[in-house]
Amino acid sequence: MKAFVVEKIDDKKYEASIKDIEIPTIKEDEILIKCLYSSLNYKDALSSIGNPGVTKVFPHITGIDVSGEVIESKSSNFKKGDKVVVTGYDFGMNTNGGHQEYAKVPSSWAIKIPKELDEKEIMIYGTAGLTAALSINELQQNNITKGKILVTGATGGVGSIAVCILSKLGYEVSAITGKKEQIEFLKSLGAKDVILRQEFDIENKRPLLSEKYDGVVDTVGGEYLAHSLKQLKYNGVATCCGLTSSYELNTNVFPFILRGVRLIGIDSVEISLEKKEKIWQKVAKEYKVENINSLVTQISLEQIKEAYNKILNSKAIGRYLVKI
Repeated sequence: MKAFVVEKIDDKKYEASIKDIEIPTIKEDEILIKCLYSSLNYKDALSSIGNPGVTKVFPHITGIDVSGEVIESKSSNFKKGDKVVVTGYDFGMNTNGGHQEYAKVPSSWAIKIPKELDEKEIMIYGTAGLTAALSINELQQNNITKGKILVTGATGGVGSIAVCILSKLGYEVSAITGKKEQIEFLKSLGAKDVILRQEFDIENKRPLLSEKYDGVVDTVGGEYLAHSLKQLKYNGVATCCGLTSSYELNTNVFPFILRGVRLIGIDSVEISLEKKEKIWQKVAKEYKVENINSLVTQISLEQIKEAYNKILNSKAIGRYLVKI
């Protein structure tokens, strides 16, 4: 079968290419999936250049998510022909991921695709969509059911899907981007207003700013999250899921002790299957958006390397869907 393989050449050099490799053999409580679709995520791009925080085992097949059909099962939970999606856990990190024609996984990593979605649709959302949906679910669970929501990194995978879902649910969405040429794109997704990154005054050192937002979906971290917290309204909620700006958070306690602001971390990797199933059901129903296809650039295995370069250089827009 064909696979997108990253190989370690020496301590600081990695090479990626399409290789012909053997179809994996499954063991007890594993399933073999005919991969139909995967996607590209920032974590995949880091893995492709040997980032040790993501991947330490080489050669390695990238792809932290996949959708497809079970063709062999040694698990009582799945049978041949089941349509499944896999996201999170160690998939695509130190276990070979979705950028291959056939993938074996522990059955405990897989979920049957909701009947309202097919393999392509669920992978248009993919890990990014699951993360966006988890973020929005936390806002709703913490009584942020209406009002003005700020989305950082809005042209990225998580951010763009968050804009779509929030707009569908009736929120007033403000989107931050560093890409002036994408203002109209973000408005087409449902953003009411777009803030250019250079206009978002992260250099302002005041500990609190005027109350502006009911909630924040932050995908970048660093000073953008810190500055957002200062502008949350009383009892406002921010979710945090990314670090493309910085993994550091230099903030102060005033938003928390004077306005009752809450900051909630979002992890889509180690959450329980039960919670994943619940969120995928929401994506299939109340979170499902009509214009999701406008976010997608469909590529092949052969085009992954070029797309990774765009992701790592902050030139990617929306989602990359990989047709296997």
